[in-house]
Amino acid sequence: MSTMAAEGEDLVTPSSPTGPNTGTRHLLRTLLPTAAATLAAAAGALVAVGCFLGLYIRPTSDDWCAAWKARDLGVLGITADFYTTQNGRITNAFLSGLLYGGGPAGTKILPTLITLSLTAALVLLGRRLLRALGHTPPLLALTACALALQALLYFAGTRSYQVLLWAPATISHTVPSVIGLWALLLALATVGHPRRAVRTAGLAGALLTGFALGTLSEPFALVSGLLAALTAVLCLPRLRLATTWRPFTWCLLWCAGLACGLAVLHTSPGARWRRAQQPEKPPLLSAGELRATFEDWLRMWDTVTGQWAYLAAAAAGLLLGLAATLRTPHPTPAPGAGPVAGRGAGSGAGRMTRAALLLLPLPVVILGSFAVAAGLRSGYGPTGWTYARTWTSFLLPMELALCGYGVLLGAWAGPRPAVRRPAAAAAATTTALCLTLAAMASLVPHLQQLTTTTVARSIAWDAQNTRIRAEAARGATDVGYRPLHIASLAEPFFTADYDRDWVAACVSRWYGVDRIHRR
Repeated sequence: MSTMAAEGEDLVTPSSPTGPNTGTRHLLRTLLPTAAATLAAAAGALVAVGCFLGLYIRPTSDDWCAAWKARDLGVLGITADFYTTQNGRITNAFLSGLLYGGGPAGTKILPTLITLSLTAALVLLGRRLLRALGHTPPLLALTACALALQALLYFAGTRSYQVLLWAPATISHTVPSVIGLWALLLALATVGHPRRAVRTAGLAGALLTGFALGTLSEPFALVSGLLAALTAVLCLPRLRLATTWRPFTWCLLWCAGLACGLAVLHTSPGARWRRAQQPEKPPLLSAGELRATFEDWLRMWDTVTGQWAYLAAAAAGLLLGLAATLRTPHPTPAPGAGPVAGRGAGSGAGRMTRAALLLLPLPVVILGSFAVAAGLRSGYGPTGWTYARTWTSFLLPMELALCGYGVLLGAWAGPRPAVRRPAAAAAATTTALCLTLAAMASLVPHLQQLTTTTVARSIAWDAQNTRIRAEAARGATDVGYRPLHIASLAEPFFTADYDRDWVAACVSRWYGVDRIHRR
């Protein structure tokens, strides 16, 4: 309650005149923290259900292979196996070894670890943004915004189970985004630090983290590399956005780390073997392939733009911007709060550079999503664009961009209606809250279906697991298995040729039997 009161104290000062708007100002002072609390409760409930479903995760598809390899080969063994025989993603394999090495508990707590880490990163990033704009960050509104963005990321797409609950996909496509946000926070904390040792550690961290991500997720490496490259150009000192070469150097080392990681991945024996299994295809840069990739890219965006709930990211940002600016009706930029505070910031070149920085998310999202579409087509063929779990690499930047634009709109418009027309501010707050709540409500039916499917499968899986283990303990070498499909993932007997059924082979290795048959 003290937080709620503090968020409205600056709306009316002792010298404020009384009049017809006094009641509206009082309403606004109560409305904003109430709106933030309501959104936090609604979005937090959805995210909490996703975390709770982690308890009902059971192995499927790639889980089977990662589980037995982590158990029998250990962390270093599975890492070597990925490099030599699978795909070359050594960081991916290392994380998988850590996750599966402790048994099923690792996959059960991973969704909670992801949401906690992502919430903290988003809150800290929003705090830095608001302070750079000269505002006092409201923690409740920041948390509500972070939870709303996550609810959209996990449940607004077409592959919710794979994005949050299926460990192989979350390691490859969700965890990299979390690592990337924390790397950005590390950059913001170290690039301008007065101590040379801290700045050097930050640069070394950029190189090493970039390398790790290059061998963890190709889609994220492409998107983050594009973002870092464009940012590096804007951070050239002559463009007046930055006054030193430090931001440029950090971005350059990040890109170098990504490039080295991708090179190690691409030249690995495992990646060469994987490419050898693919049929001959036209060159990626040929006219026909570029046209086909463009069509895949349009299909991806047709799916994304068909989900209106993503607009709630902008509405949540508007709420955050209003909540921050209405606490400080006359904000002043914090000295040295960001790279724009350098010498010559008021020049024409500085203004143009800052405008380019404001528009930076657009080419990153557009070109980054096209790069993801090209990678999917190269790796999986004409149906590659349907692997929506990989879209996280550009969907999170898209949501952050929408939210950031909403914050800037609230920061620009907030003080004006708050002082002169508080009723307009109250109306904007109510509208933004209604839109975000409607978006959260639209995700509920899909989450209900996900919950039902996940829980029902876990019950059937547990019963089957008990039976198979009992048969194996009695010495059986060929046991029956009934496929338990979920989220369009492969299960044993997905192909008629048993010799090519890698899922069945991994299930057999996991249970210690020679083979399995359909039950």
